[in-house]
Amino acid sequence: MKVNEIVYNKSKKGGFEMLTTEKRVDRLETVMMELAEAQMRTQVALKTLSDEMKDFKGEMKDFKNEMKDFKDEMKDFKDEMKDFKDEMTDFKDEMTDFKDEMTDFKNEMKDFKDEVRADRKRMNEQWGGLVNKWGTLVEDIVAPNIPRIARENFGFSDIGDFMLRRKVRSKKDASKRREFDVIAVGETQVIINETKSTPRIDYINEFIEILPQIEDYFPEYTGKTIIPIFASLHIGADVVTYLTRNQIYAMAMGDETMELKNFQQVIERRTTER
Repeated sequence: MKVNEIVYNKSKKGGFEMLTTEKRVDRLETVMMELAEAQMRTQVALKTLSDEMKDFKGEMKDFKNEMKDFKDEMKDFKDEMKDFKDEMTDFKDEMTDFKDEMTDFKNEMKDFKDEVRADRKRMNEQWGGLVNKWGTLVEDIVAPNIPRIARENFGFSDIGDFMLRRKVRSKKDASKRREFDVIAVGETQVIINETKSTPRIDYINEFIEILPQIEDYFPEYTGKTIIPIFASLHIGADVVTYLTRNQIYAMAMGDETMELKNFQQVIERRTTER
């Protein structure tokens, strides 16, 4: 059949419809063009998708590289932290060793001080024994400390008169004669000292008996406060208690020099009994 040949088709209504080959070709061309356009759009979309996938792969590769660098940095950081912890552990161990050494040093110093203190005490006791044998306890040990104790403990600003082994008669009874080991006279106070190599209770009682008679021997001390001090190189705790009860200061050898062993206790007792 030729291209321009007429074709007859029977319609549903019983008639005939004539279609030309040319129209069928036009329709086919249209479909082919649409298919070509669709194929072209698909190719463009596939290329775009391919480019995007390529870019995505590139970004993923960069991200992986960054993650690798980050992991490497974190590893380095962990290694540094481990080194730091190790250094801190070493430092703590060194500090512990240093503290232990300081503790040992303090203990050694304490032992040394205790030994020095014990040696000084032994020397004082030995010295006291020699002084007692020589009979110069008052002059060599007690008397030099009285002015200092007068200033530091009783606030003496000046000592107007200072006497050693003062022998004097009673102004009321000339038959009575008495020796006072040390007398220190201040403006309003007078220190009367009795010194014994052995601090016996009967010696203390004799001292207690003479105290109310001080003005009989020294009328010029009338109106002044009498400060009684009983001195010996060593005075036991029971004797100190007895002296305190009678408001008499106990003066004995301390770690370095002579000192009052019951100063505060006598002050409190005198304040209470006023």
